[in-house]
Amino acid sequence: MGKATYIPSPCIRICTLDDDDVCVGCLRSLDEICRWPDADLEERHEILDAMSERSKTKTPRY
Repeated sequence: MGKATYIPSPCIRICTLDDDDVCVGCLRSLDEICRWPDADLEERHEILDAMSERSKTKTPRY
């Protein structure tokens, strides 16, 4: 199977930042949210990996 050529935004429209500036819906940091539209596939994968790591210590509120 080939690699994806497009990764859609992980935003789930619960856009509220916690005290650490991390979205309580998608678990992206404010910086990651701002970078997403211009991020290439590699950077998007890095952001998804960071979200996965964050999910081990934070619980999304949705």
